[in-house]
Amino acid sequence: MKSHRQQFLNAFEQEMDRTARVLQAYPDDQSGFRPQELCRTAREVAWPLATGLDRLILKGLEQGASFGRTPAPGGPPPPPERVSQIAAAVAQAREKIVAQLAQMDDSDMDVSVQFFVAPKTMGDVPMTDFLWSVLFDHIHHRGQLSIYLKIVGTVPSIYGPSAAQPWR
Repeated sequence: MKSHRQQFLNAFEQEMDRTARVLQAYPDDQSGFRPQELCRTAREVAWPLATGLDRLILKGLEQGASFGRTPAPGGPPPPPERVSQIAAAVAQAREKIVAQLAQMDDSDMDVSVQFFVAPKTMGDVPMTDFLWSVLFDHIHHRGQLSIYLKIVGTVPSIYGPSAAQPWR
């Protein structure tokens, strides 16, 4: 049976492949697109794909049990101008996370970190649950971006065939 660390790593790699396909398909000249005035731009929707990896998963893995015990200074930096720059940031964070997971022991997944357990409420969360929660949030943000992509471009295969990439 695979360890929790290996199960997460396998799923993480698969989801990062899917994210890379979506980000690579997004046209840079549409990075400022917003479907309506109240919506965020595509680059603002895509930016959490990188910041969640770097500021949450990677920091959580690096800091272990001390993660979240002291408030992080400031919020995330503003998004770059182009989605392709976000794709590069995601790829870089992916490499760091995979390397960090590869050097960890399975027992490192047994620690708890401080993370949200309710709105505006922090609590102890097992590392495994924290990692999966952030990965699911990543998938959610990728889904938002894929809707924008459907409007301005061509959606690649994510979990199955798409109009642009039929499986037949």
